[in-house]
Amino acid sequence: GFKITYSIEYDHPAIQRQELSLSLNLENFIKEVAPARTFGFLKDVPALRAQGLAAGGSLENAVVLDEKSVISGPLRYPDEFVRHKILDLIGDLSLMGFPLTGHFKAHKAGHSLHLKAIHFLLDNPEFWTYI
Repeated sequence: GFKITYSIEYDHPAIQRQELSLSLNLENFIKEVAPARTFGFLKDVPALRAQGLAAGGSLENAVVLDEKSVISGPLRYPDEFVRHKILDLIGDLSLMGFPLTGHFKAHKAGHSLHLKAIHFLLDNPEFWTYI
């Protein structure tokens, strides 16, 4: 099976600490993970746009937060933030180029750490087996 346990911690009242563990298959990926939107802070938008990032981001397709709350409307899940992080990890792991089994755990991670872990695994085949 393919399982992910992910936890996040943000010093923000709408996020705080969230943890979720999911055994994934296509059905529960579609139901539990795929709808989770990316999230970001309103104060960061000008800097992101200046760097050519977040060009397609809007209040309709992202969870946007101010200093105290979500300002982009209701969440799709109470823990949508950690679900989106799971979605990010699945996308990053897919870059390995083959189907995966195992239990992947991440705490306060992100794309950079995901990619470091992928490089570590690819550089150290003694830690995994291609079935």
